[in-house]
Amino acid sequence: MNTIDLNHRCAVVTGGAQGFGRAIAERFVASGARVAIWDHDIAFAEKTAKEIGGDVVTAYQVDVTDPTAVDHARDATLAAFGKIDILVNNAGIAGVNKTVWDTDYEEWRKVLRINLDGPFICCKSIVPAMIAHKYGRIVNIASIAGKEGNPNAAHYSASKAGLIALTKSLGKELASYDITVNAVTPAAARTAIFDQMTQQHIDFMLSKIPKGRFVLVEELAAMVAWLASEDCSFSTGAVFDISGGRATY
Repeated sequence: MNTIDLNHRCAVVTGGAQGFGRAIAERFVASGARVAIWDHDIAFAEKTAKEIGGDVVTAYQVDVTDPTAVDHARDATLAAFGKIDILVNNAGIAGVNKTVWDTDYEEWRKVLRINLDGPFICCKSIVPAMIAHKYGRIVNIASIAGKEGNPNAAHYSASKAGLIALTKSLGKELASYDITVNAVTPAAARTAIFDQMTQQHIDFMLSKIPKGRFVLVEELAAMVAWLASEDCSFSTGAVFDISGGRATY
């Protein structure tokens, strides 16, 4: 594992109890950072925090769709760490696999609330603290689906496309500060999110990846760690592909 310097940095990772989020939190700890795991499942988050970080990882119960809950978690994290240098907007759901015309409106809204409203709410809450501290790194976990639009996953695809656009807009807004905002667009990984998908949809995603396998959570975490580092100082409002050759742009 290559060394990435996150010494003395303090990070928030939403949805950090498992999957991509856990791998990112682990890589951050290995790189010297303190990590606040924000997750709706506090028991799971506390278990993860204990397993990977001991006294450098703290778990908070947070519903990222609730602005008040996010503000409370921000205040608690700032009280514990003194600052928030890094925000990784990772919390997300896949939703059920159906055509647009068979998708219930509330199912559409649920996916958009968590996958797009959540990152907006977290950014809105934390960015002023980064501005005051004169430093920040924001990494949004989007998806190749946000570029291509997966069939039978319009809500998920639209939410990730929206997150890419949010990344570009906020990156421009913060370009005059030492705060970068970037997105990553991974292909699927074998995580718990697969439990929400049909086997047909999983097979479809695999068939689209030229490397012939799903991305490893550790591979994504390595890319995120660099984007969250001080070395990543000039790339902002950008989208970093990690799709095994699937992306065409």
